[in-house]
Amino acid sequence: MIFQNNFVSIIVPVRNEKDFISNLINSILEQDYDKELLEVFLIDGLSTDGTSELIQNYTQKYKFIKHLTNLQKTVPFALNLGIKQAKGDIIIRLDAHAKYPKNYISTLVNYLNKLNADNVGASAETITASNTLKARSIAIAMSTKFGVGNASFRLNKSTSIKFIEVDTVPFGCYRRDVFDRIGLFDEELTRNQDNEFNERLKKAGGRIYLIPSVKIKYYARENYTKLFKMFYQYGYFGPLVDLKLGRPTRVRRYIPALFVLSLAVPLILSTLYFPFFYVWLFTIIIYLTLSFIFAFTNSIINKTILLIPFITWGYFISHISYGTGYLIGFLDFVILKKRNVSIKLSR
Repeated sequence: MIFQNNFVSIIVPVRNEKDFISNLINSILEQDYDKELLEVFLIDGLSTDGTSELIQNYTQKYKFIKHLTNLQKTVPFALNLGIKQAKGDIIIRLDAHAKYPKNYISTLVNYLNKLNADNVGASAETITASNTLKARSIAIAMSTKFGVGNASFRLNKSTSIKFIEVDTVPFGCYRRDVFDRIGLFDEELTRNQDNEFNERLKKAGGRIYLIPSVKIKYYARENYTKLFKMFYQYGYFGPLVDLKLGRPTRVRRYIPALFVLSLAVPLILSTLYFPFFYVWLFTIIIYLTLSFIFAFTNSIINKTILLIPFITWGYFISHISYGTGYLIGFLDFVILKKRNVSIKLSR
């Protein structure tokens, strides 16, 4: 165990997490960090599935676990509510859809101090919520470069590298004074609020580190409908992030939109001049070939050749949904200049 004297506030936005909330709380209780130096805020967005009642069972037993209500239901409101209530000089955001090792808090706190960092986080291993071919394929699709680009926290599996400076990490272990310096999470960003916050932090000279030896297990969505909704929402709020930052962010976040355009534009133009159809055909053949190669390779690694069509479809759904979301977000936020857009969160 790594001994620290930092008081840590843990903030967990939740909504309709009945299937995950008990595992999450138990993983917090199993942490090797001194519970006298912990407070946990479970911030519920008006759940309707019994999540709130499960949380109350724990708050009655453990005084350092607290139940707050998020009337706005969205993640950034929950995060900001927790930060305003927090007493800790270190604030850690957790997600109910993940499993955390017992040394998660102690190790991140240690590296936050050791590196004099502003935010540190762990690598994320995407795992299946069930053992179906569909669910397994989605987890695999979200764990490869072809699926998610060069996102370091999803792809870095090294245990020998102690730390890497990066542009973002999942969830995050922050110094409290970061929020005093650059403000809270942007409440207009129903999705991508962590990306915008970390970009803002980097712009202000902050340092963000990935700690590859600490690995969380993140539950992927279990079907393609949920995968589509999630990635669509990530794409949709991308242009608003760019507007708020006043500049483009990371190249990987624009590739799906370019892919959608590379399919849509030639197909539309082919109705006026048929040879454009061959441009569309060439693009889709190249894409499907690359998708098949990655799907085949990963199906061999996972020793299940039947995964190939499922992984291929998982790639296509995630890329099309993110790209379409980004283009519609560009129309809404950049061209039509909409703000305070209400969107139902996927689960």
